Amino acid sequence: MCGITGFYAFNEIGRLHGIHLVEANNQLAHRGPDSGLVFTENRMGLGHRRLSIIDLSTDGRQPMTDQSGRYTIVFNGEIFNYQSLKQDLLNKGINFVSATDTEVLLYLYIHEKEKCLSKLNGFFAFAIYDNLEDSLFLARDRYGIKPLVYFIDEDKFLFSSEINSLMAYQIPKELDKTAVFQYFQLHYIPAPNTIYQNVFKLLPAHYLSLKGREMQIKPYYELPKPDFSTQKIPTYQDAQKQFLDLLDDSVKLRLMADVPLGAFLSGGIDSSAVVALASRYQNLNTFSIGYQDEPFFDETEYANLVAQTFKTNHQVFKLSNDDLFEAIFKLLDFFGEPFADSSAIPFFILSQKTKEKVTVALSGDGADELFAGYNKYLGEYKVRENGFFANLLKSNLGILEKLPKSRNGFLSNKFRQFHRFSQAANLSAEERYWYLSSFFAENKLQNLFSSNFFAKMDQNEYDQRKKIIISKIHGKKDLNDFLEADVRNLLTNDMLPKVDTASMAHSLEVRVPFLDYRIVDFAFSLPSEYKINGQMKKRIVQDAFRNILPEKLYNRPKHGFDVPLAKGFQKQMRSWVEKMFDADFVANQGIFSGQYIKNLKKIVLEGGFYDQNHVWAILVFQNFWLKNQ
Repeated sequence: MCGITGFYAFNEIGRLHGIHLVEANNQLAHRGPDSGLVFTENRMGLGHRRLSIIDLSTDGRQPMTDQSGRYTIVFNGEIFNYQSLKQDLLNKGINFVSATDTEVLLYLYIHEKEKCLSKLNGFFAFAIYDNLEDSLFLARDRYGIKPLVYFIDEDKFLFSSEINSLMAYQIPKELDKTAVFQYFQLHYIPAPNTIYQNVFKLLPAHYLSLKGREMQIKPYYELPKPDFSTQKIPTYQDAQKQFLDLLDDSVKLRLMADVPLGAFLSGGIDSSAVVALASRYQNLNTFSIGYQDEPFFDETEYANLVAQTFKTNHQVFKLSNDDLFEAIFKLLDFFGEPFADSSAIPFFILSQKTKEKVTVALSGDGADELFAGYNKYLGEYKVRENGFFANLLKSNLGILEKLPKSRNGFLSNKFRQFHRFSQAANLSAEERYWYLSSFFAENKLQNLFSSNFFAKMDQNEYDQRKKIIISKIHGKKDLNDFLEADVRNLLTNDMLPKVDTASMAHSLEVRVPFLDYRIVDFAFSLPSEYKINGQMKKRIVQDAFRNILPEKLYNRPKHGFDVPLAKGFQKQMRSWVEKMFDADFVANQGIFSGQYIKNLKKIVLEGGFYDQNHVWAILVFQNFWLKNQ
């Protein structure tokens, strides 16, 4: 696990930007504290920061060049099936000088070029320079577990693991106004766009090739789209066994490391399943966090039960609200663009504490999106079934609007969910997906911005980006289209960047067994009724582990965690709120409506009712703006 960066110049002006290569590489030091080297040749350069995981010797240092001297690689990630790939290459007469997966990847690419990508089981972002052809090849893993961003203009092509590193090349910081609007809707910026014009995220499952000024970007993988009317479907019992076998093998592969390894354990089904399987193969270290000031969200009882069942070396880190608030400003510095998922805060602290004990941690991420674990999937299922519950929601919107709604209590959270689904139930399937993905409706969000800023947003561009996101939704009874859209959007743009950024800030590698491509392909080969019905979400996961996990984990309420930001806005973060919402600052920015911010500031500081996530999104953006002027 590492950080990578590089440049490829089209002319002498572009070559001048190579002087920033070392600084861009140093900006990634937290991703790879063990070494930092650069390589330059012709009109390009590559930089690498290393976090040693496999083969801790100097043989594993990068940039790494093959024995012929023609190809040089920088690689961020892990290839979990590299041993079998290495054996195939040994049979072809290839000699290796290291025990790393990096060298295996390099020679696999040399022999098979882009076709090698379909053979890789792991997560990765890498670049390979061919000095004979003077060409550059970049690729990103199937689901975007590892980041890769790039900049291009008439003089140069630049790439890096992080936007902050890319900015070290002294490129222009021109806001993408459409991205700003989408950020306040979704609380992230959907790939391939970023907050900046001319800075892009390479899409997951894509590769980029560059020779001279000619750039091509192509996909190498697509999620399966089976025809359930003709395809043979395994029985539900057989599917459970297949799933267990696949996840077991995925977990076993991801235990490969030459450094201490552990697992996150929340007490939910997903992380508990990973721990149950991993504990078969080694004495496992597990880690969880509790919330001493927020007992409604504290799940350490369940995590402790799982740890006892599987005899892990378990540690619980109890967090106070002060701990959460104090971590905020450290965390925000690591995001190169606005990102408003506040659950990154406790995960940032958990990663920091975990890194004190291990260098690699397994997680249960991805299971909810693949196997329908969120409450919104249950609501969508009921709407598509168009039964009594759906009709009840459609006809009682007025009543639900009057009830108290909050995530911070059982009843208020239920009222919030019912109100949200009652609003969504009357929309088309495409618009319903967009509504359930958004934190703020388009027509209401317009009020946030100054008339001048909003007028400059390209409505056609916005419509086109939205259309791409909702294009996979068809609204049929099978819910796989909804899940596929969330794998492409929510998982790729929110959940995985949150995990990568918050963990790599502390040089901690997080591995996600549920996102082994064999499991993802399997998940989308199943009809949605194997995943969800009117009574149960994540059905096949729960049933497959019913005889393995403690019974107490079942039929317990699942709820997200909203960091209690509102309390901090009035106390610990009050001066920050006042600064970010300052009238002169807002006026000089020219982005937001001064009256809107003034009214919101008054409500926030006086303790009125408001959407804390919306306020958090504004504060995060303002913090980003100040640091990047």
